[in-house]
Amino acid sequence: MHTKTVKELSALLQSKAITATELATQFLARIEQSDLNAFLHVDRALTLAQAAEADARIANGTATPLTGVPIAHKDIFVTRNWRSTAGSKMLANYVSPFDATVVEKFRAAGMVTLGKLNCDEFAMGSANENSAFGAVKNPWDKTAVPGGSSGGSAAAVAARLAPAVTGTDTGGSIRQPAAFCGITGIKPTYGRVSRFGMIAFASSLDQGGPMAQTAEDCALLLNAMAGFDERDSTSLAPELGGVDEDYTRELGQPLTGLRIGVPKEYFGAGLAADVEQAVRAALAQYEKLGATLVDISLPNTALSIPAYYMIAPAEASSNLSRFDGVRYGHRAADYKDLADMYRKTRAEGFGAEVKRRIMVGTYVLCHGYYDAYYLKAQKIRRLIAQDFEAVLNGPNAVCDVIMGPVAPTVAWDLGDKSDDPVAAYLADIYTLSTSLAGLPGMSIPCGFGQGEKNASRPVGLQIIGKHFGEARLLNVAHQFQLATDWHKRAPAGI
Repeated sequence: MHTKTVKELSALLQSKAITATELATQFLARIEQSDLNAFLHVDRALTLAQAAEADARIANGTATPLTGVPIAHKDIFVTRNWRSTAGSKMLANYVSPFDATVVEKFRAAGMVTLGKLNCDEFAMGSANENSAFGAVKNPWDKTAVPGGSSGGSAAAVAARLAPAVTGTDTGGSIRQPAAFCGITGIKPTYGRVSRFGMIAFASSLDQGGPMAQTAEDCALLLNAMAGFDERDSTSLAPELGGVDEDYTRELGQPLTGLRIGVPKEYFGAGLAADVEQAVRAALAQYEKLGATLVDISLPNTALSIPAYYMIAPAEASSNLSRFDGVRYGHRAADYKDLADMYRKTRAEGFGAEVKRRIMVGTYVLCHGYYDAYYLKAQKIRRLIAQDFEAVLNGPNAVCDVIMGPVAPTVAWDLGDKSDDPVAAYLADIYTLSTSLAGLPGMSIPCGFGQGEKNASRPVGLQIIGKHFGEARLLNVAHQFQLATDWHKRAPAGI
């Protein structure tokens, strides 16, 4: 059962071929045997209690299509009765008194929580090596990183420890780990999914999304996950696009006439030859499905890295100021006065990468530097958004979606970039601009690297769409998955 998709498991549960309790028990057994460090908190009793509730709903006819299907949550979403750590020592023993809206919505749909998933501390990282609870291993090659910050989420799906998971994407943290682990993940339009109860990193960029084996599964999950939430000030109001909709509605539509923009900036220096070959082969497959390739330019792509690493740390500096040892979370055991408690608590509770970003963010917000750095980065952000607008929506629009690589290389070895954070930052070159523009984007598996080391490491194809264009994106991905089998491949021994 563990190899089946969300849709397949839903059909089995609704037909009563298997019970939610039996299904949850099977996945719990797999999690217990795993050595990937993907899960941070598993509570068998809590999971089986939810499974029993799901079985009761199926029996009395009040089930939804997702009732009884197991799911696991990135440990950035607070979850009642489960630890919610954000991968940080600062929140090592924190148990939330409430559920995040995303968790609440999946519980309302009857999904069964398997546990909480490892992630880079406060979602800051590209390799899942910044977690205070240890790195996650890539199930395709345990010497490789799974990507980040949603590395635990991606690894759990790839290893078939969970059929569905939640992730968050600030600058690529759903798409990049999905690519490195050979699964499907989508970052919706900014504001589509509520941020209430999602431990904040960068408020103008953070966005939750689903990760699963297939685009069809992601559509089903997004149906339950998205929608307006009055408790989140960044949630899109109904008149602005924050409406409940059926993200499966376009699945099955042919791709004849689809115009695919191929940015020249995504295929220049720095892109590994094996990644380019896999992505080019995927583009050729789309041509066979009736699409047309259009060469485009997104001239400000290179500026996305400096702009992002000004804006995101600035917002992180503000958001993480609440972790001071006063109200909740870690507090230093020995201190002289309040100021000393603040210093020691934050020095002990935060990891190196979080401290680095807080320091950068505080610096760029300081008087005298705000205009030179933060304000200028926001102006560049607008230019980046205008690049996308020109090719997707402007009077001279030339494409319906944009495609290219998710990352310049396949997953790198564990520890390779631990001492060089800038190298890890540069690996985000193809995902940051989409986040800065607030556009929906997704990753689907499209091949593997080459050579003795990389042959078992997946390559992801990135698909970027118009604002509120998730349904079309999901169908574009779905049609590719109907014609190929990359998404069906699993690591050895699964």
